[in-house]
Amino acid sequence: MSSIASIVTKTVTKTAASTTATSTDRATPQGGILEGGNPSKYDPKNPIILFIIQAGIIIIFCRLLHYPLSKLRQPRVIAEVIGGIILGPSVMMRIPGFQNAIFPNASMAGLSLVANLGLVLFLFLVGLEVNMRMFLSNWRVALSVGLAGMALPFGLGCAIAWGLFHHFHDEPETVPIAFGVYMLFIGTALSITAFPVLCRILTELKLLGTPVGVTVLAAGVGNDVTGWILLALCVALVNNGSGLVALYVLLCCFGWILFLVFVVRPGFIWMLRRTGSLQNGPTQGMVALTLLLALTSAWFTGIIGIHPIFGAFLVGLICPHDGGFAIKLTEKIEDLVSVLFLPLYFALSGLSTNLGLLNDGLTWAYVVGVITVAFAGKIIGGTLAARACKLVWRESLSIGVLMSCKGLVELIVLNIGLSAKILSTRTFTIFVVMALITTVSTTPLTLWLYPPAYQQKLDAWKRGEIDWNGDRLAPEQLEGESTPDPPIEKLQTKEVRRLLVYLRLDSLPSLFTFISLLGGDRSTVSTKVHRSKSDLEAVPEDSASSTTALVNKRPLEVHGLRMLELTERTSSVMQGSEMDEHAYRDPVVNAFRAFAQLNNVAVSGGVSVVPESSYAETLTSQASDHFSDLVLIPWSEGSDDILGLDTIASGIQEAFIQRTLETATCNTAVFFNRGFGGQPVFESRSLSRTVSGHSLRSRTSHQTPLPPIVDRSHHVYFPFFGGADDRVALRFVLQLAQNSNITATIIHFNMPIQSGPKKPSSVQVNESSSGLGNLSRLDITERIDTEALYAGAAQDTALIHSLRDSLPIALANRVVFVEVATTAPIDDCLAHARQEIGQSPRNAGDLIVVGRGRHSRLADTNENVANAEMKKTLGVIAETLISGGVRGSVLVIQAGGRGLDA
Repeated sequence: MSSIASIVTKTVTKTAASTTATSTDRATPQGGILEGGNPSKYDPKNPIILFIIQAGIIIIFCRLLHYPLSKLRQPRVIAEVIGGIILGPSVMMRIPGFQNAIFPNASMAGLSLVANLGLVLFLFLVGLEVNMRMFLSNWRVALSVGLAGMALPFGLGCAIAWGLFHHFHDEPETVPIAFGVYMLFIGTALSITAFPVLCRILTELKLLGTPVGVTVLAAGVGNDVTGWILLALCVALVNNGSGLVALYVLLCCFGWILFLVFVVRPGFIWMLRRTGSLQNGPTQGMVALTLLLALTSAWFTGIIGIHPIFGAFLVGLICPHDGGFAIKLTEKIEDLVSVLFLPLYFALSGLSTNLGLLNDGLTWAYVVGVITVAFAGKIIGGTLAARACKLVWRESLSIGVLMSCKGLVELIVLNIGLSAKILSTRTFTIFVVMALITTVSTTPLTLWLYPPAYQQKLDAWKRGEIDWNGDRLAPEQLEGESTPDPPIEKLQTKEVRRLLVYLRLDSLPSLFTFISLLGGDRSTVSTKVHRSKSDLEAVPEDSASSTTALVNKRPLEVHGLRMLELTERTSSVMQGSEMDEHAYRDPVVNAFRAFAQLNNVAVSGGVSVVPESSYAETLTSQASDHFSDLVLIPWSEGSDDILGLDTIASGIQEAFIQRTLETATCNTAVFFNRGFGGQPVFESRSLSRTVSGHSLRSRTSHQTPLPPIVDRSHHVYFPFFGGADDRVALRFVLQLAQNSNITATIIHFNMPIQSGPKKPSSVQVNESSSGLGNLSRLDITERIDTEALYAGAAQDTALIHSLRDSLPIALANRVVFVEVATTAPIDDCLAHARQEIGQSPRNAGDLIVVGRGRHSRLADTNENVANAEMKKTLGVIAETLISGGVRGSVLVIQAGGRGLDA
């Protein structure tokens, strides 16, 4: 019995032990926080949970910091680095438990892996952004400014490297290396320029088309490529013990570059042409192939002892820019890189920065010394080289300041030095402070040295319009006038000869019709005869005469301006830097250019990539540059184009137009389209429930084609109330009526002077003066206002009578003048508009032309306006006509410049 009892006891004991072991080795609870799990605890088997927390904190924190810094025109990299510094040991990690809870050391490997993958992709984008054509087309100035901008800071960096090496290189985080290698790295770090940040600054400050912008961009390309080559050399020397191995590494790298340029690039371009990716943008397969090339090149440069980012940068360099391929490829991948990957990388830079290590006077002395060397080397070298290229001193100094920008490229170099243990944490922190200060200072210093007012003055001085002191030269002093068709021609006629049009995709049909009408009647050309069946001797004379006739009948010059919003995306900056090429590829500009040429109009077109807040300023400056007589702005009713290329919010549009009208230097017109040109007004379609269950697609596929417009006539209604705006509008209507397809009704509304509201008196009562004296002073003010009103009315009446009496017979048959006496001008104007507009529903559309009407007799007669913002923008007359149900397009004209003297 005892043996049986012992056997049972052993069996029970083993069973209990096995049960205990099984309970301790069971799987992790899958309920997560529902089973009491801690999501912030790092689990090597499931690291994604903590990674999402880390990435979320970094991205949100950096975005919040970027908002106030963006108001100071600082690049996003500043917010990302400062955010990392705040999250790192300098601030947040001083809180007990913060590092172990959010950024434990065990989790940093995964975070670093994702960040470095993003860095490889970012350097590929940097290579895409570098356009070698810019360097080759300006190679002389690029070489001089680029070499001087690198040689002097490199030499100064080598000098300060001696002190840094002897004071900080014996710290425990570094590896023993020769002073020559350390000197090479410090010199490279101080001589490099942040090309991506530089492109954004030049675009935001609208300097890309200036001599400063072209010089800096061309020099920045060479500087960027040279800097990465020096960095590759430095890393190769650090990673290889002997100089012979480092030489082999450099030879392998050089061979790889030749292989990419002469073997991979031709085959890659052939495949791009074969798949249509150059013309239509990269296909998904070509995007995959391009990324595989970048990763393969990064892998190769990594295994031979050079950092992987160099290989990705090389693949970006060999990608073609033809057809906008580089821009379109950047658009495919830039958001993921800039939104997720880069903040992680630069936040890691901040986490590695410890401002607490700058704790003694010697360290701070080196901080000041490194910042001084960084500024002095770049500014002095770039300034002297630019001055040697015959730029003025202020332009040269601006170039030097811009070349001193370090930005994110400097931080990448520093992180490579930290990971290679060339730099200690203390030295790394010194250089991070330098990079932040130089980058933050670039935009303010450039704005101070090279403001827009100075740019305009310098351009006028180079054209010979003013002397160096800013005084305008007399006409007899001007020799070899460089401006196209100086304003003397404008004094001979008040017709619109130069027109600037703001191009929008949704407004092209109506703009086409408008331009064709302004171009006048098309020249009548005799019936053509094949040259083999005509007298060959008469051909040269006839062709010459017809060509002369065509040239003489082309008085209108039109410049179309397409404005695209400058966003935070790299592709947007690339569009700005390749603006000339982009203008020739832009479909809107090309369509406008082709149509205008076919309609007896001399045309040019361009694209500007600017911030949305600068639209008005850009339009005004373009009008001044082209000596425009009239600026035409289409009004969008909110029906954005299908492709979303020209979307603009209603409130932003009104603010943009108001700002343009306030700062206009010439006559300005706002065009509110309602079927002008005969195109139907778009109406949204809803899917109705039917038995057949047709979809929207099936309905659109069976639409009846629109018949051609047989009646190409237009009727113009113009209410004339007086004032500078109405006088300019009157002359414009008569110019428009020179087209044989135009008929016009001009109604002069005569308003009694006393019907206008009196302005409130601004006279203040003085205790020392008598009441009679105050009364007499008030009577004088009222008499002056009344005399001004009578004088203006007489001037308006004389103008309209003189133009009416001097009309040619051809115009007199199509233009009718009507005099209407009224005490309710707005109501009568609306009533006559309903009578005049829409009488020929099958024609090509009717047009109402009104002056913006900036006079008090009309501005305060109707206060019950539903759309107050439109009234403020377009004026009370235009708003009343638009909201009053009149089915006609409205053109609102405001006088400006010499139009005020009309």
